[in-house]
Amino acid sequence: MTLAQYIVTAVGLAAIAGVLWYFLFSRGSAVVAQQTGAGGVQEVRILVKGGYTPDTVVVQAGKPVRLQFYRDETADCSERVVFEELGIDVPLPAFQTTAVEFTPSEPGEFRFRCGMNMLKGLLVVEPATADRKPAASPHKFHE
Repeated sequence: MTLAQYIVTAVGLAAIAGVLWYFLFSRGSAVVAQQTGAGGVQEVRILVKGGYTPDTVVVQAGKPVRLQFYRDETADCSERVVFEELGIDVPLPAFQTTAVEFTPSEPGEFRFRCGMNMLKGLLVVEPATADRKPAASPHKFHE
């Protein structure tokens, strides 16, 4: 093999390793919903651009939730957000904010995704009595 072939092979292997790390081992950010207004609505703003940022959202059970998805792209994959276990399937118009409102009744972890199942996130519903610690989380999907 020539030097050029070694370089191309090394760059290719590095690219493969990077893609595998990104999709299998990287951990995204997590955000705890903030309560707004007199109604105690838990609200989070989520940027949709090449994925969901943050990709883990923490809320409390029994309290209304408003997820504000701002879609900052026109990629076909991000046209919808789907919470299968919660029965939510909402279109996300490009360059607009779409509110998804619901009240989770039970604690648990609920995955959300795009319509093509390529972009993914996680909704962590804690018990209503959960004490939140700003520096730690008991959930395995975020630290």
